[in-house]
Amino acid sequence: MRILLTGSKGQVGSCLRDRLPENWELIASDSQTLNITDAHNVHNMVKTFEPDVIINAAGYTKVDAAETDKAKAFAVNATGTLNLAQAARAIGARLIHLSTEQVFDGHHHVILTENMAPNPLNVYGHSKLAGELLALNAHVDTAVIRTSWVYSEHGHNFVKIMLQKGLETSTIRVVEDQIGCPTYAGDLAEAIIRLAALTNPARGIMHFAGSQQMSWADFAQRIFAEAAEIDERYKQVKVERIATADYQSAATRPEFGILDSRTIQNILPEPVADTPLAHIIAKLLA
Repeated sequence: MRILLTGSKGQVGSCLRDRLPENWELIASDSQTLNITDAHNVHNMVKTFEPDVIINAAGYTKVDAAETDKAKAFAVNATGTLNLAQAARAIGARLIHLSTEQVFDGHHHVILTENMAPNPLNVYGHSKLAGELLALNAHVDTAVIRTSWVYSEHGHNFVKIMLQKGLETSTIRVVEDQIGCPTYAGDLAEAIIRLAALTNPARGIMHFAGSQQMSWADFAQRIFAEAAEIDERYKQVKVERIATADYQSAATRPEFGILDSRTIQNILPEPVADTPLAHIIAKLLA
C-alpha cells in the first residue's frame, strides 16, 4: 500500500505517521513540500509517486482568523481539496479527506448524522463544506470523514492550552454552552488506517468522533482532574463556567456538535475505542 499524506506535521498527520503499518510506503508532505492549492504541483506529485490512497490531513484550521482571511481558507480547504480529488481520479487512487462538525449549525441539539443538511455558521465551516462537495463531485472514490474537537500530544490544541494555562493562573474561564465530542487524533488516525486497508473501499461522508459528550468547561475540568493525578499544582486550578456570549471570538461556532459515528464504526472490521484521556495527559506531562 502506497500512501500520500498531506498535512503530515499536523495533529492527525503526526499520529498517522506514528501508526501506519511498517509495510506501507508513505510519502509524507506538508505545506512546504506540497502546496495543495497549486493544481500543477499536486498533479505532478501524484503522477510521480502514484499512491494507492491520498489522505488529506491538510487544512486551514484557524477558525477565527478565517473570518478575515476567507480567500486563504477557501484556497486550502476547498480548492486544495478539489486539486487532490482530481489528481486522485486521474491515476485511479482513493481519496480520504478530513472535514469538521462545523459544517453544521448545531441549533437543533440533535445528534448529527451524515444525511443531515449542513448549515455552516462561519467561514471555516463554509470552506470545509465546499471542499467536501468539490471532492465528492470530482471523484467517486472519495471518503469524507467529519470529526470534532481534535486533540493530541502534537501541535496546538485545547488540552495543551489548558495544561499551560493551568500553570499560569488559578482560575480559567471556559465556555459551558457549546457541546461536542473531544476526539483523540490517534484514534482518528487508527480509523483512517483501517478505512484505507479495506478491500472494498468505503465512499461518501462518514463521521468519526470521541464517544464522550461534554462542554468545553467539562472537558477542561477532566483535563485538570487527570493532570492533578500527576502534578499537584493542577489541584488548585478552578474552571469558571461562562456563556459563549461572554467569550469574545470572531467566528460563531455550533452550540451542539455531537457527531454520530456509527456508520464508520460499522464499516470497519473492528471499531476504534477511545484512548483514555489520562494516557495523553501522562505523555504531555512526562
